[in-house]
Amino acid sequence: MGAELVLGIDIGSTTSKAALVSLDGRVVALEEVAHQIDRPRPGWAEQDAESVWWADVVALCRRFLPAAGGGHVVAAAASALGPCLVLADAAGRPLRPAILYGIDTRAVAEIAELDQRLGSAAILARCGSPLTTQAVGPKLAWLARHEPEVLRAARRLFTASSFLVHRLTGEYVLDQHSASQCVPMYDVRTNAWIDEWAAEAAGGGPLPPLPPLLWAQEPAGVVTAQAAAATGLPAGIPVAAGTIDSLAEAFGAGVRRPGELLLAYGTTMFLAEVMTTARPDPRLWSPASFVAGSRNLAAGTATAGALAAWVRDLCGAADFAALSGAARDLPPGARGLVMLPYFSGERTPLFDPRARGTIAGLTLSHTPAHVFRAALEGIAFAVRHNLDVMREAGSRPARFVASDAELKGALWPQIVSDVTGLEQDVLAAPAVATVGSALLAAIAAGHADLATDWSGRRVTVAPEPAAAAAYDEPYRIYRELYPATRELQHALADLGGGAPT
Repeated sequence: MGAELVLGIDIGSTTSKAALVSLDGRVVALEEVAHQIDRPRPGWAEQDAESVWWADVVALCRRFLPAAGGGHVVAAAASALGPCLVLADAAGRPLRPAILYGIDTRAVAEIAELDQRLGSAAILARCGSPLTTQAVGPKLAWLARHEPEVLRAARRLFTASSFLVHRLTGEYVLDQHSASQCVPMYDVRTNAWIDEWAAEAAGGGPLPPLPPLLWAQEPAGVVTAQAAAATGLPAGIPVAAGTIDSLAEAFGAGVRRPGELLLAYGTTMFLAEVMTTARPDPRLWSPASFVAGSRNLAAGTATAGALAAWVRDLCGAADFAALSGAARDLPPGARGLVMLPYFSGERTPLFDPRARGTIAGLTLSHTPAHVFRAALEGIAFAVRHNLDVMREAGSRPARFVASDAELKGALWPQIVSDVTGLEQDVLAAPAVATVGSALLAAIAAGHADLATDWSGRRVTVAPEPAAAAAYDEPYRIYRELYPATRELQHALADLGGGAPT
């Protein structure tokens, strides 16, 4: 019958990927399709669960399953962007487009109201994370207020990955890590739903039954005949519960122990210490990890690759290579430019959806290369800011394990190491979250365990002492620039229509 393979699927913000992986961690086939984020109003970010997420899964499977080379798929798992909110009827049909993670900032008023009713300190103590635009609870409260007919008709509450599990298996479950980002509906200390707070989030009205909880690597069900007909997957193979893409990325990167810090380069930047011993902090997230009693300490910017692409397009550059080449020849500090990368507001540690991008120090002598370098440095300063806060919370990161950094060229990872003073073990393999999902599938089917490492070859990026020292003063200015201009940024945000697009 050929080699046994596991299927990993990862649905990202703008791309979906799938990989067939052998049981020793070798990628046999890898495919990718692109999609878009819908932004129907300022501050909104949505995607259609059927025509984007499920359609991507079907297209990817149909495209590469014939490339299995005689092997056969024995298990599958899906990770996806999140936390997202999908309300569906009893048959699992979505009732409206999915509301995406922290880049959707529509529920600011609901955050303030839930904080007032439940108490922000009580929420942090019980849920491990504060109420922010990242949390699912305020999005549910927004629907209760603005689209009550949707909530009344809802019989299922999905995130992106659990929706795909339902489409593959017919089961209604959710992984613990995703549930722990449904603040304030989940108790991170007991790994259980908080029914009375879930009712508060729903405004005291009807609430769909909350799904039973599993760990990401536990089997959720098996591929149904209907899903097999749509995808070409074998009917009856186990499907893992899956999770949010960031935790799958940690699996794929081999990040397991305290002090190991995942740094995921992407549309946004994400940092996570898995299995942390640090305490919850109101400026960070502290969701459940992958076994009972374990926690992550996590942070994330609102822009990263999205900002770099914006600067590239604004400057009329054909690709990143040309701008990166010119920026590489410039000294640290971009000759006196400092950029606040808050072009979509900011997530941790500011939690300010009304923050705005700022470029300070511009002169007529600056070129597109200076602006591009300032953007990369601004994102690196945001990483350093988050690291400072993580250390204040008790984290002791020794080095980064960086994923998808190889896609950005050598300049950006070098700047991040110089700004933060930390080495990075840059993973050579692409699609780390996809491989992580495949590993979840292998664990669910009994072919691997939590100690299995499929991260593969790594390249070390070390900080350059002279450059690292040169960034101290620009970083000081970066830290002072936001509080000095915050009220003006908020005034400009109000003039521009409130939440960022």
